[in-house]
Amino acid sequence: MTRLAPHHFGVTVADLDRAVDFYRDTFDFDDPERFTVSGDAFSDAVDVDGATGRFAHFVLDGARIELVEYDPAGDDVPESTVNQPGATHLGLAVDDLDAFYADLDPSVTTLSEPRTTESGTRICFVRDPDGNLVEVLET
Repeated sequence: MTRLAPHHFGVTVADLDRAVDFYRDTFDFDDPERFTVSGDAFSDAVDVDGATGRFAHFVLDGARIELVEYDPAGDDVPESTVNQPGATHLGLAVDDLDAFYADLDPSVTTLSEPRTTESGTRICFVRDPDGNLVEVLET
């Protein structure tokens, strides 16, 4: 079998500029690489007729967080909870979860304050502007 390696973690968003602002400002990311992809090969690959994707890649320690806005846009999906089959989330590590949480803009939706799990891991979840879940954990 061909060896696989992580390349990116993708998140579909409704408004790329708004999402870039959120991820850059909330997680103190550098400005992302941006590009657009369209054409028949792309439409066929994503199985969306006439698709164009606007992309932003945040590069973090050898992996990427890929934000993509599609035209045409798909239907909104109900806000997920972490225990729903098919639910996804990004996991991002910080050195000091309490400091991260204290610095959050009041407009950022969180599921709870930072908590310590039975395994000893400190976690909290936030939602991006499209309702996507991001787990922030202390390393």
